[in-house]
Amino acid sequence: METSGRSVRRIVYLHGFASGPTSKKAKFFRERFAEAGVALDIPDLAAGDFEHLTITGQLRVIDRAVDGAPAALIGSSLGGYLAAFYAAHHPNVEKLVLMAPAFDFATRFPQAVGEARMRQWKRDGELPIFHYGEGRTVPLRYDLIEDAIQYPAWPEFQQPALLFHGKNDVPVPAANSIAYAKERGNVTLRLLESDHELIDQLDLMWREASGFLLIPKTL
Repeated sequence: METSGRSVRRIVYLHGFASGPTSKKAKFFRERFAEAGVALDIPDLAAGDFEHLTITGQLRVIDRAVDGAPAALIGSSLGGYLAAFYAAHHPNVEKLVLMAPAFDFATRFPQAVGEARMRQWKRDGELPIFHYGEGRTVPLRYDLIEDAIQYPAWPEFQQPALLFHGKNDVPVPAANSIAYAKERGNVTLRLLESDHELIDQLDLMWREASGFLLIPKTL
């Protein structure tokens, strides 16, 4: 694909933390892309093993999904961070759509967990986390944090990106995306009256993302 005039040939959706391919946003975008005659690949970033989730492991899953082909990445929350980092190291990624990307994950996630629980997590080696995709609590290994600290908080990619962020986002404050987009001319920021999930903005995001990715309009 040439980013100036042709639609993308491969689109990969990257879900958020403790989520999966059947999340509301993932299902919505898969249905809309299907209506436009475009296949949307939504890999399970945990590869069926959330307990041993790491950033490195998720990047391997993305690498297999993209398979070196020209592609666009759509990423939600932690999936948005992963999309940004992957694009920074893979020029075959041509466009990005980021939804509340969880930049600075290695710092912000421990803050959300809290100091006492972080100490317990490190001591015990695992922490019970509710996995929304599986609908149950799953133990998560501390390896996630030890692995995450080796990755940059703010990935530097050169591809054009459309970034959506809710003004009322608590887990990932909109200020992160505002600061990120302000310093990068390749990033177009859309601040929305919404929260972290952005569920009430799905139609708007589809209209803008499909135009950005040059997806044919359906009747």
